[in-house]
Amino acid sequence: MTATGFLSVFAPSFALGGPVLLGLAGLLRRRDRATTPALYPVWDWKLILASMLLYALCFSLIFFIQELFLVLPKAFTPGLRPTLFHNNHHWDGDNPLAKLFQGTGAVATLIVAAICAYWLRRCPPRSTLWRLFAFWMVFHGCFQALPQFVVGAIFPGNDVGMAMEYLQWSAASKTVAALLAMALIVWIAVRLLRPLLALATHAEQIAAPGRRNGFVFRAATLPGLLALPLILSMRVPGSLDQVAIVPVAEYVIGVAWMQAAAWFAIPTRAGDAAPLRSIAIPLLALIALTLVFHLVLRPGIAFY
Repeated sequence: MTATGFLSVFAPSFALGGPVLLGLAGLLRRRDRATTPALYPVWDWKLILASMLLYALCFSLIFFIQELFLVLPKAFTPGLRPTLFHNNHHWDGDNPLAKLFQGTGAVATLIVAAICAYWLRRCPPRSTLWRLFAFWMVFHGCFQALPQFVVGAIFPGNDVGMAMEYLQWSAASKTVAALLAMALIVWIAVRLLRPLLALATHAEQIAAPGRRNGFVFRAATLPGLLALPLILSMRVPGSLDQVAIVPVAEYVIGVAWMQAAAWFAIPTRAGDAAPLRSIAIPLLALIALTLVFHLVLRPGIAFY
């Protein structure tokens, strides 16, 4: 079997089967099925709605950053005339460097994710709202970029795949990059659980594996699912890959690993962040960004 054939089989099995097996392992090891009723409100709908809005907002911000940094290098390259849209970009003209610059978007989102991760770890915001914002920026920055290395190793026409072709990476190099990206996907998903669990208001919410699973579902998995229609509404019209495949695939790959790993996450201190008072700021920010996407970016901005 060729390296491409191996990745074509292993990558989907890893992305879909891995979280299922890990989640089943958690169910088999649970010791807290008979816990006493919780003495605190379990369903914090303000947190759920804020997380939903910020999930959608941060997805679109990261996607915009990716497309912007796919366009900017081309705008300064002789012979290329790029145009930025709300769900894609294209360019006219020809220059061999165009293939290389198809990888700059993924690099830019990873850099943004690293900056927000440093912010979240070294000087976490006191506000629950800003912590959620930093959390989802890290999530989307990583999980919009890393899967591209896997897809690029299989399909040369993918953005990162075109950069790999320009750099003349061998099949072995592409396979190593894809496997490393998959390992990072799992590692980052597990690492993100700690700042997410820190948003719990009561220690009992995250004290046992089953309760950690429940909190992650309410704080991330359900909000991410509810955010998908909001994200799709910002990306229409367009082809299926432009509108739906990227947000759905990212949700399945990233959130599934976090949910599956929640049971063995290391508990952290709860109640450290200031209570969430209002969802007005993320709601207004999402409305404003939606208007920018449809009124400004949807017709296209030419960078020449």
